[in-house]
Amino acid sequence: MATLTMIEQVEPERPEKHSGIRDLRPFSGLTTESLNAASHDLDTKSALEIARIINQEDAKIAAAVKKALPEIAIVIDTVARSLRDGGRLIYVGAGSSGRISSLDASECPPTFSTAPSQVQYIMAGGPKALASASDVNEDSPEIGQRDIARRRPTRKDIVIGVSASGRTPYVVGAVEYARARGAKTACVTCNIGTPLADVSDTSIVTEVGPEVISGSTRMKASTSQKMILNMITTGAMTRLGYVYDNLMVNVHMKNAKLVERGIRVLMDVCHIDRDTAIRTIKSAGKSIPIAMVMLKANVDKMEAVRRLGKSDGNVRLAIDDSRLEL
Repeated sequence: MATLTMIEQVEPERPEKHSGIRDLRPFSGLTTESLNAASHDLDTKSALEIARIINQEDAKIAAAVKKALPEIAIVIDTVARSLRDGGRLIYVGAGSSGRISSLDASECPPTFSTAPSQVQYIMAGGPKALASASDVNEDSPEIGQRDIARRRPTRKDIVIGVSASGRTPYVVGAVEYARARGAKTACVTCNIGTPLADVSDTSIVTEVGPEVISGSTRMKASTSQKMILNMITTGAMTRLGYVYDNLMVNVHMKNAKLVERGIRVLMDVCHIDRDTAIRTIKSAGKSIPIAMVMLKANVDKMEAVRRLGKSDGNVRLAIDDSRLEL
């Protein structure tokens, strides 16, 4: 009897045996897994040549993201509506995609003063997979379904699957489960026509092409994902009014750097001196949005708080109270 090869021995269970996973095409058909002619003989190159090749390939990423801007805009507005209605943005990923998702989620509270519950992530292997590889779970749609089920997704939420290949069973299973529970869904992938796109309401695809090191999607694919997730959360928070002009007005002043940033923001927006800015911030309970509304609308703290509550934290609307009646 013929002996199985090592590859045959460890070949994973075929995707069609997993519930909810359809037509998971082999990796050989994915552009993110293809060989890159531009980096041929990379191991024979000098350090400068290697850097130049990587830089030339990285230059292609922004153009790929540009083609997906209409879909990115749809997701920005969907996220903004979900958060405004009391829902959540929940990212789902595995490996590098999961780590990129966790980074974006963790940056939202310090940047926009959102509650940690508003922007969340789940990833194959859990938080411990952030620091060490735990990729076995990404082959199980059932584990993805179980992990997202623990978050109890509802119609108010949006769940975004992040996967370079667009076929990661863990991510597909989680997104499909969330969609069945009524959540809005979207995906960020680097290949067209994928199972993840099939279970998502909106599909953001950036065809960045083969990686410098074949299959190493921590490179161009992950860079495109980072750019897109930055756009989604920054765009949504801006639409919600947590940004005034192009300034980070919802910042939490928890350390010396952020205190100084808050003072400078107030000085720039309200055209006041430093002493006035510091006094107002103190009287506003160290809240930049409250201080800004107090100064721009010439109202006391109580009225500024009322306006911000009425505008759901939208600073510009709170300043121009007449617009709140529209």
